[in-house]
Amino acid sequence: MIRYRVDIADLHSHHFEVTVTVLQPDGQQTVSLPVWIPGSYMVREFARHLSGLQASQGGRPIQPRQLDKTRWLLDCQGARALTLRYRVYAFDPSVRAAFLDSRRGFFNGTSLLLRVHGREAQVQRLRIGKLPAQWQIATAMAPRAGSAVEFEAADYDELVDHPVELGAFWRGQFQAGGVPHQFVVAGALPGFDGQRLLADSQRICEAAIAFWHGQAGGPPPMSRYLFLLNAVEDGYGGLEHRASTALIAARRDLPRLAGDAKPQAMSDSQATLLGLICHEYFHSWNVKRLKPAEFTRIDYSGENYTALLWFFEGFTSYYDDLLLRRAGLIDAPRYLKLLAKAMAAVAATPGRQLQSVAEASFDAWNKYYRADENTPNATVSYYQKGSLVALALDLSLRRAGGSLDEVMRALWQQTGGGPISEADIAAALQAAGKRSFAPELAAWVHGRGELPLAGLLAEFGVVCGQERAGLAASLGLRLAEGPVSGITVRGVLAGSAAAVAGVSAGDELLAIDGWRLRRLDDALAWLRPGASFELLAVRDQRITHLRIQPQPAGALAQLPTLSLLDRPGKAMRDRRMAWIAA
Repeated sequence: MIRYRVDIADLHSHHFEVTVTVLQPDGQQTVSLPVWIPGSYMVREFARHLSGLQASQGGRPIQPRQLDKTRWLLDCQGARALTLRYRVYAFDPSVRAAFLDSRRGFFNGTSLLLRVHGREAQVQRLRIGKLPAQWQIATAMAPRAGSAVEFEAADYDELVDHPVELGAFWRGQFQAGGVPHQFVVAGALPGFDGQRLLADSQRICEAAIAFWHGQAGGPPPMSRYLFLLNAVEDGYGGLEHRASTALIAARRDLPRLAGDAKPQAMSDSQATLLGLICHEYFHSWNVKRLKPAEFTRIDYSGENYTALLWFFEGFTSYYDDLLLRRAGLIDAPRYLKLLAKAMAAVAATPGRQLQSVAEASFDAWNKYYRADENTPNATVSYYQKGSLVALALDLSLRRAGGSLDEVMRALWQQTGGGPISEADIAAALQAAGKRSFAPELAAWVHGRGELPLAGLLAEFGVVCGQERAGLAASLGLRLAEGPVSGITVRGVLAGSAAAVAGVSAGDELLAIDGWRLRRLDDALAWLRPGASFELLAVRDQRITHLRIQPQPAGALAQLPTLSLLDRPGKAMRDRRMAWIAA
């Protein structure tokens, strides 16, 4: 057994103190801290925050010998217990690492808990030390009988797959599929409508359980589930775990009670938050259990490559909004609006012509998670385009009497929720569609061409249209706030009017045709359609004059829209109802 104790060393300097006890260590005992956290595909070097490592055996000090950036070797003698103590700096507010201040604590085991080599399969026990008054503990890890501060995992993989929330947070619960679900929210504003969040989340969970197991199917693959949501001024994201998820969202995006204590109508931002909740919960099946064959055994010391993130992240992104619709949380027009948003995002990514979603999956480690101003020009999102691949496959299957739902359930049932390969996906597609989908996989997953979405959607009574994009989008500019004008160029899309004119990331935009700018769209009041204009910018403290010639209407000038055909025929209506009916 490996024992861990996590104490608060200093709230104000943001340090945890960790004690690890190894019973009967090896003579040459190696320990290490992971360099990444599963679900977030980038080497993050968590050991850079570890300091003051000390070791002793039976009261005898041992000098740890560092082998590399994340491994230490201990020379032990005899079978006496080995004790290690160290501090970890914790001031990362994301869902991926560890955080500690006077209001809240949070950690993932990959950031704090050393892996004892050769003992990963042993029982791992975690104890949380003394906490400030009013602080609570929330984790999906199994508590030891009779203890509120001690928890136990079957092995190291399970230990680090249970994030821990500490603080004076709000807590609520509900049942779904016969399984208790808890929701913990830290940092919410007064007036936060916790009951609305619980009710909406319950509908999401019930829809996901019904999706995977059928209305009368078995229970979900976890005996309990925990949502950990950190509400902040501005933020968005989530990270899946086997029986929980860590979420971060803007406080304004949480449901709120109106002045008369009645629920408010759902905003677009609240729908986006529900989509995130659904996405991470869907991952309980699709990636935490049904997973790439390459993830059968996790290597915590370096990159774990797979070309299948288009399936595990992209298909999850397809179903996150679709299950909101099927759960009746959003109506069909709002669902189509979300679908059109994904289509617009992919269309405004020149990198889709250079990189397939399979290549993007493999390159996640050094491209997707290390985005810069050129990322849209060099790569494509396996989340967004992967979701559109799922849409194209689903509609193609439904034309033949099958569905992507059948494919997902078949993969789950055939493997018992285990590792799969692309060959397994192809076989499930063929079984559901009664033909090979090799041409589609070659073109849509491994190719770089456009997806035939307009034609497929038309067969389901969904009309593809266009609306004019804003000035920045039509010029190929991605903007951020600047120090003077309020407009700074964050990125320039390859081949766009702005790129042709020589606009660069980092330019600060001051004026168009001599008129001062506060917002770029202000210039629409005086610009003539199609006419060139002079842009005044600051680059490296120097004034720069650029002449921009808007391009004819094209992918950047027009945004896709989706709407329901008013009077579809019966067959078309039936197909559409089977696809997106609540």
